[in-house]
Parts: sequence; C-alpha cells; structure tokens
Amino acid sequence: MSFPSNYKFCAYVLLVLLPLSISAQKSTTWAEKLGYPADKKVIILHADDIGMCDEANIAAVDYLLKGHVQSAAIMMPCPAAESITSWAVQNPTLDIGLHLTLTSEWKTYRWGSVTDSGEVPGLLDNEGKLWHKVVDVVMNATAEEIEKEIRSQVEKAIHLGLRPSHLDTHMGTLYGHHAFTAAYTRVAQEYGIPAMVVDFSNEAVIEGFRKAGYPITDEMIDIVNAYSLPKLDYFTSVPRGRTYDEVRLNFMDLIRSLDPGLTEIIFHPSVYSTRLKTITNSWRQRNWEARLFSDPVIHQFFKQEGLIFTDWKEIMTRFENH
Repeated sequence: MSFPSNYKFCAYVLLVLLPLSISAQKSTTWAEKLGYPADKKVIILHADDIGMCDEANIAAVDYLLKGHVQSAAIMMPCPAAESITSWAVQNPTLDIGLHLTLTSEWKTYRWGSVTDSGEVPGLLDNEGKLWHKVVDVVMNATAEEIEKEIRSQVEKAIHLGLRPSHLDTHMGTLYGHHAFTAAYTRVAQEYGIPAMVVDFSNEAVIEGFRKAGYPITDEMIDIVNAYSLPKLDYFTSVPRGRTYDEVRLNFMDLIRSLDPGLTEIIFHPSVYSTRLKTITNSWRQRNWEARLFSDPVIHQFFKQEGLIFTDWKEIMTRFENH
C-alpha cells in the first residue's frame, strides 16, 4: 500500500479537510435512529489522551466531575494509565473508554506495548517502543499483532476493574489499513463495547476522510457497513489557534458549521506544567483546551445553539432499547 507524503492520522486535520453536508445526502441520521430530534445537533465532547500523563488526567477529571464534557478515553500503555483507571473504577457512572494506542509519537516521552514484546515484534521500533508514526505501524505490524494488542489493552482495563464504555483509536491508527479496521470492529462487537465508527453511507464523509489521508478502500467501507453497533454521523476535533481567543472562535465556528446528527468532537486537555512542555510541542493548545469547556462564553454559546449533549453510555442504552 502506498501513502501520500504527508500521510497523517492526527484528528486535527479533520476540521480543515472534512467539509460535510449530512442532511443533503442522508435522510436518517444516527441521532434520529437513536431517538433524538431530527433537527438537533447531538454532541459528545470527548477528552482524548487521558492516561498519557498526570497533566492530562488532572484536566480530564476536572471536566468530567463538573459535567462540562461527556466522555474520555484512557491510553492503557501509558505511564499514568493505571492511576486514572483506578479513579474511573470509583466513578462508574462516567463515560470512560479506551483510546486504543498503537503509536508512541513523542520524541522522549514514550511507551511500549501492553502485550509482551516477544508476541508483537512488528508493533515495536528498535527502542522497544511503539512506532512514532501510523505509517510505520502499517508497514511493520500484522493485523494479528494489532488485534492481540488491542485485546490486551481491553483486558488490562477489565483486570483493573474498568469495563470500558467505548473504544476509539489513537492517531486513527485502526483506520490505517482495512485489516486493522476489521480487527477493531471485531473486538468491539465481541466485547459488546461500542467503537468510534463513522457511518460511511454518506459519500461526503468518505471523500472527506480520503482527502485527509485515510485509505478508505472498498474493503474498509464493507467492514464499516457490516459493523453492528451504533455509529456516529460525524467526527471532528477542536480546531487549533494561535491564541486562546482564536481557539474559542474557531470552535464556535465549527459548531455552527455542523449539520444535525450525532457528532463526536475530540480534544486533548492538559493542565500546564514545565514537564508538559518537555513532552509535547502542542502543550499550549492542550492547555487552552483545558480551559475551553469551563469558559462561561462557551456555556452561553451552547445554550444559544440549542445543542443536545450525550455520551456513549446513553447511546448504547438507546440503541439497546430501540
């Protein structure tokens, strides 16, 4: 398989490259199928990358306990995963899933697999860590290794007392090849845990993801179409900005641009620390995202827009009752 030279799976590209018109191409959204009003934007605000470090955990816990966001997902291979998993076990009503992790992208702050390294050699680089880039995973790992590792991550959470409320994919790796997507959806269905899967019945969605660099092949479309658990109508991320005010304005523009339907919006909140600056050069954006959903301006904006907020637990309850 060949990839464009700028082949990326970071969700930040989705905002720019995925123009969408759900209502023009699709008569019944997943929001409607789940019993939400047909004309409403139904939103999941989802904190990614918890468990990566303490700074991410602190930000996510604050948001979740205040009810400012609806959902979060843990990176089980990471250094701060077990502590946030223990906290999640003590807060069983919250929507805490797994951010299935097959890459270790930072220069010096890195992690390996949950599975014994000897069982998944194709997932690991010469430092014994998960690959930096999605393309490296695609070029070196087998689908069998992928499935073994994501099962290990689910089993680790369960062993620690947490049954994940949902599954999603760090850096989009599980959409890097249709065989990876098959493993992802198979694991989700076997455990009965909903995965972050976008409905591909809308051609605009497919073309948008292709423009963003995802290899949406006919095989992958068939896999997604056969997936039996609930899907999203759309998926995007909090946009970047050069200042906090610009991030806020860009986010408000994003909300206004959405069509009615079920949309998950991911973000990566972390509180400021000098250590965070050594981990990632996106520390400013992550710190702004740790402020955004506590902002009274944003709270008032949500009221004006008439948004409905939901989470994966409610989605599954509605799905099972329909």
